[in-house]
Amino acid sequence: MSECFNYTSYSSFMEYLCLFREEKYAEFQRRIIPGEKIIGVRMQRLRQTAKQIAKGDWRRFLDEAREDTMEEAMVEGLVTGYAEMPYEESLRRTAAFVPKIRSWAVCDSCTSTLTFLKKNKERSFRFIERYFSAEGEFAVRFAVTASMDFFISEGYLGRLFSNYDGIKHDGYYAKMAVAWAVSMCFLKFPKRTVEYLYSSRLDDWTYNKALQKIIESRCVSDETKQSIRLMKRKVKR
Repeated sequence: MSECFNYTSYSSFMEYLCLFREEKYAEFQRRIIPGEKIIGVRMQRLRQTAKQIAKGDWRRFLDEAREDTMEEAMVEGLVTGYAEMPYEESLRRTAAFVPKIRSWAVCDSCTSTLTFLKKNKERSFRFIERYFSAEGEFAVRFAVTASMDFFISEGYLGRLFSNYDGIKHDGYYAKMAVAWAVSMCFLKFPKRTVEYLYSSRLDDWTYNKALQKIIESRCVSDETKQSIRLMKRKVKR
């Protein structure tokens, strides 16, 4: 079984992926990643394949890429992050990819590879900022995840909190991403994050979930966890 892949056609790419399918693994993934058609290829293999494509004719691959399965979308997102391209093209390719995200797995795995967002911080932030108010649940999650991966810093913290407050999408994966992001902000900026939480406009579910994720962190002291527990909102039923 070949360990290397040189992209020549989309059909050859699909044939290569299917060499590594594992049905038991696919069954497991289907249970934790709803709404996706899954072949059953492990993440390590997808990353390796994407890196190989990124060294070859990656533009042809991205132009021909489809999102019929989770793995196809995953590799497209990874190649977009791994391939060396001009900043403007990275923005354009990412904008084309975001509507293809249909699960938390594709979102979270691919967003972290979009390191070009570090290059022009203000332009990059404005790029992701438009997705905070997107109609699609995973477009919103993309914005939140990207903000968490690349923009939790002194200069952007206030703007992150403002954008999190403005998110109105009621989708589980969008709201969970906000809770996760707020907990990560707490780890880096605990005082400012607590001040934000006291005045935030987060809905009760997201607010309490953010507290839960802070409490679950191994990086937070028991004393601090106890004070965070006291901040929980009582939700009327």
